[in-house]
Amino acid sequence: MSTIFGIPPQALFGQLLLGLINGSFYAMLSLGLAVIFGLLNIINFAHGALYMMGAFVAWFLLQHLGLGYWWALLLAPIAVGLVGMVFERAMLRHLYKLDHLYGLLLTFGLALIIEGLFRNGFGSSGQPYRIPAELQGGTNLGFMFLPNYRAWVVVASLVVCLATWFMIERTRLGAYLRAATENPALVQAFGINVPRMITLTYGFGVALAAFAGVLAAPIYQVNPLMGSNLIIVVFAVVVIGGMGSIMGSIVTGFALGIVEGLTKVFYPEASNTVIFVIMATVLLIKPAGLFGRSN
Repeated sequence: MSTIFGIPPQALFGQLLLGLINGSFYAMLSLGLAVIFGLLNIINFAHGALYMMGAFVAWFLLQHLGLGYWWALLLAPIAVGLVGMVFERAMLRHLYKLDHLYGLLLTFGLALIIEGLFRNGFGSSGQPYRIPAELQGGTNLGFMFLPNYRAWVVVASLVVCLATWFMIERTRLGAYLRAATENPALVQAFGINVPRMITLTYGFGVALAAFAGVLAAPIYQVNPLMGSNLIIVVFAVVVIGGMGSIMGSIVTGFALGIVEGLTKVFYPEASNTVIFVIMATVLLIKPAGLFGRSN
C-alpha cells in the first residue's frame, strides 16, 4: 500500500476527517461566543454548559417524548435560546456597563451551577444517543470510508456558520444589531427596542451552542462534562480568530480542527497543546487576533 509522507492514506485522511469534525464544533461554538462578545461585550463562559444542555434536551425529547433527531435540531436550540434569554434578562443586562471581568465571573458561576445540576441528575457517565436512520452507514471513497453522519455534521455546521455570517454582515437586521452596540441611543430613536434586540441576540448566540450540542450527541454521547471539556479550546479559537470577529471564528475553528488532526498523525504528543501554542504565537505577533481589528 502506498503511503503519504510515510503515513497510510486511511490513517491520514481519517485524522483529517476527525479534525474537520472537531473543527465544525470549534467553529459553531466560537461563532456563538463571537456573536455574543461582538454585539454585547459579554465573555460568555456558560457557553459550554449551554452546548451540553442542547445535547441533553435532544436526549430528553427522544427518551421521554419520542421526538427524534430532526425534531431535536429544531426544538433544542429554541429551548436553550429561551433559557439564555432568561439569563440575560435576569442577570447579564446589569453588567453591560461594567468591566468584562464581571460578565466572565457571572457566566463562569452559571456554568458550574448548570453542570452541577446535570451531574447530580444524570451522573457523570454518558447517555447514548443513536444516529438517525437516514444518516447511518457510510460511503467508500476508495482512499477512506466516510461515515454519512460525520459528513452531515461538517456540511450542516458550515451552512449554519455561513448563514449566520451573512445575516450579521450583509442584512439590514445585522446592521441594526451592529449599530445598537455602537450607538444604542441613536438606534432607539428610530423606534427599535434595543434591550429586546440584545436579549434576542444573546438567545441566538446560545441557540447556536445548543444546535452544536445536538449535532455532537450521536458522536460524543451526552454527558454533563462535554461542554467543560471543550470550552477552553473554543476560547483559544476565539482569541486566535479575533474577539468578536464572525468570519475569524468560522475560518479559525475549521482550520485549527484540521491542524489538530494532522498533529495527531505527525506528532501525537503535541496534539493537546498545539492550539494553545498557536494562540500564544498569534498573541505575540498580532494581539488583536488574525481577523480582529486593533483599537
